[in-house]
Amino acid sequence: MAAALQVLRHLARAPSGPLLLRGPLARLASSMALAEQARQLFESAVGAVLPGPMLQRALSLDPDSGELKVRDRSFQLRQNLYLVGFGKAVLGMAAAAEELLGQHLVQGVISVPKGIRAAMEHSGKQEMLLKPHSRIQVFEGAEDNLPDRDALRAALAIRQLAEGLTADDLLLVLISGGGSALLPAPIPPVTLEEKQTLTKLLAARGATIQELNTIRKALSQLKGGGLAQAAYPAQVVSLILSDVVGDPVEVIASGPTVASIHSVQDCLHILNRYGLRAALPRSVKTVLARADSDPHGPHTCGHVLNVILGSNALALAEAQRQAEALGYRAVVLSTAVQGWGTPAVHGADRHQCHGRPLPVPASAVMM
Repeated sequence: MAAALQVLRHLARAPSGPLLLRGPLARLASSMALAEQARQLFESAVGAVLPGPMLQRALSLDPDSGELKVRDRSFQLRQNLYLVGFGKAVLGMAAAAEELLGQHLVQGVISVPKGIRAAMEHSGKQEMLLKPHSRIQVFEGAEDNLPDRDALRAALAIRQLAEGLTADDLLLVLISGGGSALLPAPIPPVTLEEKQTLTKLLAARGATIQELNTIRKALSQLKGGGLAQAAYPAQVVSLILSDVVGDPVEVIASGPTVASIHSVQDCLHILNRYGLRAALPRSVKTVLARADSDPHGPHTCGHVLNVILGSNALALAEAQRQAEALGYRAVVLSTAVQGWGTPAVHGADRHQCHGRPLPVPASAVMM
């Protein structure tokens, strides 16, 4: 979780009977109880953002009328529902969505990490797997979270499905962390390898994630609102599991259903800043020049409903509720703590490795 949770015992929760254990044995029993409670809080937080519960909170379907409700919006289903998805959690999200939507779902295509189905089967998580004869086609790719040819094939299949939709159709888009690597579709003549090389060069010179995303969007057919544009005039509902602090929908998976606010000049400014403009491949220069001269300007995404299904804030809220049920006073210190740090230390009770403090994610510190 990308935030710290402060947990304090209620003073009124002191034991009413005599303390039977004293000294080291008492401390060991206490630490074991705390460890079990910490595990319980962690599992409750993770459970709050599992695909099934998330989908059920956001979606409801009237089986008689065929009306699909997404939060406070309603959509009429009549054999006009299609699904695409990309991300590390999307296999489970798609399984939950198909279970809920049943025969209303006509066709789907999802892009998920290589080996994820075998891993789910091995761990016995059948609820995360699609049923036999599913209408959803699964592509596995982006090994080690890097865009590859398998992920490119998935992205092109997703684009093809989206481009075939009409104004009578509804496209359900499932997005989670890792979605950017699983949806690579460079604008020709840019190749996947050229785009990867440019991204690596920018990262090596210190470009921020926001700057990297700006360049990725400019060179992508589907990022930066490209998927939404491909699906037009169909209605689009995007269900997003956020892995980014603050939940900015334009950043998560590089915003395939969110219109980009950046221009070609923004891209050139970034490339100049890192001394890469002169070394750009001819293909990249061609794409940027073409976009700069587009008389239509940036497109909009007025036909899209973007919904954040789950996030660190939701997980933290559930952990806080469970902590309070255990008798603690719990305070969410922040939903924006990032990086690595050393936990607060009291006396000699300190995490160490060969006499040195262990690095602990600042987001995991409980005080």
